[in-house]
Amino acid sequence: MNDMLNTKPEFSLDEAAALLAQHFGLKGTLAPLDSERDQNFKVTADDGRIFILKIINAAEPAIESDFQTALLEHIGENAGVLPVPHLHPTLSSASLAETTSARGGVHRLRLVSWVPGVPLAQSDRSEAALESLGRMLGRFDASLRGFMHPGALRDLDWDIRKAGRSADRLHHVPDEGDRALLGRFLARFERDVAPRFAKLRASIIHNDANDWNVLVDPDNRDRISGIIDLGDALYGPVIAEVAIAAAYAGLDHPDPIGAAAAIARGFHSEYPLLEEEIDLLFDLIAMRLVTSVTISASRRTHTGDNPYLAISERPAWTLLRKLDAMQPRFATAILRHACGFETVRGARDAGVWIEQNRKSLLPLLGRPVATYPADLVPYGDPAHPMTVNSAEARPRDAQFIWEEHCRSTGVELGIGPWGEARTVYSGEMFASRLIDGARRTRHLGLDLFMAAGTRLYTPLAATVVSVEIEQEPLGYGCLIALRHEPAGSPPFLTLWGHLAHEAIGQLKAGDRLEAGALVGEMGTAEENGGWAPHLHLQISTDTSLSATEILGVGEERYLDVWAELFPDPSLFAGLAGEFFNRDGRSHEEIVRLRKELLLPNLSISYDKPIKFVRGEGAWLIDDRGRAYLDCFNNVCHIGHAHPAVVEAMARQAATLNTNTRYLHDNIVAYAERLTA
Repeated sequence: MNDMLNTKPEFSLDEAAALLAQHFGLKGTLAPLDSERDQNFKVTADDGRIFILKIINAAEPAIESDFQTALLEHIGENAGVLPVPHLHPTLSSASLAETTSARGGVHRLRLVSWVPGVPLAQSDRSEAALESLGRMLGRFDASLRGFMHPGALRDLDWDIRKAGRSADRLHHVPDEGDRALLGRFLARFERDVAPRFAKLRASIIHNDANDWNVLVDPDNRDRISGIIDLGDALYGPVIAEVAIAAAYAGLDHPDPIGAAAAIARGFHSEYPLLEEEIDLLFDLIAMRLVTSVTISASRRTHTGDNPYLAISERPAWTLLRKLDAMQPRFATAILRHACGFETVRGARDAGVWIEQNRKSLLPLLGRPVATYPADLVPYGDPAHPMTVNSAEARPRDAQFIWEEHCRSTGVELGIGPWGEARTVYSGEMFASRLIDGARRTRHLGLDLFMAAGTRLYTPLAATVVSVEIEQEPLGYGCLIALRHEPAGSPPFLTLWGHLAHEAIGQLKAGDRLEAGALVGEMGTAEENGGWAPHLHLQISTDTSLSATEILGVGEERYLDVWAELFPDPSLFAGLAGEFFNRDGRSHEEIVRLRKELLLPNLSISYDKPIKFVRGEGAWLIDDRGRAYLDCFNNVCHIGHAHPAVVEAMARQAATLNTNTRYLHDNIVAYAERLTA
C-alpha cells in the first residue's frame, strides 16, 4: 500500500478536463473528490449529466482494474436496476482509457455514472435506514452469485480474512492500554474465528460499505438510494459484507449492536444468512475496526495528517472500547434474534421441555410454591417505601415494611416477577454496556421473598457448576449455578442468588444433586448483597455463561432477546400462571349476582369465598394462583385433567348427563372398578 501512496495520480483540474474530452468526448465542470489511492473528480457535463472520472493509481495491477470493470459490466447486465455506478464507454467503445503522467506513471481512466444521494455519514442512521442498507447489500451480493474473476483473488489488508496481520502493526499504536485492547480481539480472532473461514460461504462482495460509500435518499432518509466505490471489492466471506457495514454504522451510534442487528436483518431478508455466519459477526465487526485503526497508525509516518485516512479513527477507537466492555454472547444473541434464529441453539426447546414436564418437578420450597398465600413485592412501584429503602441500601427497613404487610394480610410468600420494570437498580453496575446512556431495569429472574434461613431445594436433578460470593452492593451475595441435563431437553442452567454463605461449605463445583436435594438457604441482608431476604431464581439457556456473567437485569429494548436467553422460571418454580394473569369478574361482583340470580339454597363456602378457575391433578387453583388440595369435591378420587378421564367425561356427557337417582349400567360398573 505504501507503494500505491507514492504512485497516486496528481493531475490538475485542467489536465483532468482535457483527459475527459480526449477519451470520452465530454465537456463540463470538474470538482475533486477525496480518495485514498486514486484521483476522483465529479463531472457535471454541459448537457446536465453527472459522472465520476476516476484516474487509477499507476501501481494498481491491470488485473484489478479489469476485475472492477468486469464487476460493473456484470452488474449492469444482471442487476441493472441496482443503484450503483454504471460504466460510460470511451469514444472507442472501450471500458477504460489510458494516459501517462508527467512523472511517467501509466494511469487508466474510468468514467461511471453519478449515483445521487446524501452520504449516510451525513444523515441520521435510523433503524429503518440501516435495515434498508442491509437489504441493498443483500441484493448487491445476491446479484454476484456465480460471478468470478481472477482479479477478485487479491491480497488486500482490508480482506477480513487477513485481519490477523494487524498484530504486525501493533507497535505503531503508542498507548500500551490500546495495544492490550487490540490484543484481546486479535487473540479471539486467531482462536475462534480464523480457523472457521475455510467452512464459510464466500463470494465476491463490495467489501467497503462504509458510511461515505452508502447514500440515502434526501427525500426519505430511511431509504438507501445507492452504493458507490467498488474499489475494494474482492472474493471473501459473505458475512464480511454485513460485518464491514455494521462496523461503520456503529461509529458514534448509541446502540452499535442494534445498528448491526438492523443491517443483518435487512441482509438476511434478501440473502439468507446461516447461523454459523452470524455467530462470527461480533468478532468480525471488531476486527474490521482493529484493521482500520492499525492501518491508520502504521501510515501516519507516510501521510502525516491525511484527513481521509484518519476520518474514522477516533470513533473507531470509541467503538472498540464499547465492544471490549460487552459480553460477546449477549451481542450475538441479539444478532441471531434479529435474523429469526434462536438466541442460542436449543433455547426454545428448553422452555418447551419445562412447560411439558412442569408437573413432574419437585417443590422448590418446603411445599409447592403455589400453595402459599402470596402477593407481589412492590418493586414495580418506584415510589413505594420498600423500593426506595432497597435502592438506598436500607435493606432492614425494606424487610420491615414487607413483614408488616405479610402480618396484616396473611401473606406468606412475596413474588418478584420476571420482566418487571424496576427503579431499584440504582448502582453503576446496572448501567447498560450495550446502549449509551441507558440502564438495565428489567428483572430477568423470579424473586421469592421469605424469611432468612428458608430452605431451597432443586426441583430437578443437577450438577453444581459453581458456588461463589459476589461482594458488590446490591449484588447476589452467595451465588450458586446448577446445570440440568434432563432427557429430551437441551441442557440449561439455573442461578440461585442471595443465599446464606453456609452453602460455600456444603457444595462445591462438580457435586451431583438429585431432584429435591437442598441447594441452600435464603441469606440475611448482611450476606445476600444488601437486600430483604429472598431468592433470585433465574434460568439461562446459554450454558457457556458463568454465574457472574448471567444477566440478572436487562435492557428494556432487548427484553424479547432476554426472554429467550433467560426465560421466565415461574413454571420451573411451580407458580401457577393465574398469579400473574387474573381475569373474569371480581369476587364481589360474583357474590352480588349470585344473590340476585340464584336461589339461597345454593350456598357459598367460607367467610371469604374462593373463586376456583382451574383444576390440575389433585389441586384446585384459585383466581390468584393459589393451589388447594382437593379433598372435598370428589375429584380427589380421579384427579383433574387426566386425558383418559377427560375423554370419558366428554363421551358420557355427550350421551347422557344426569345423576345417580336413576338406574344406569355405568354407575355399577364404576363402583365395581373402584371396589376392586
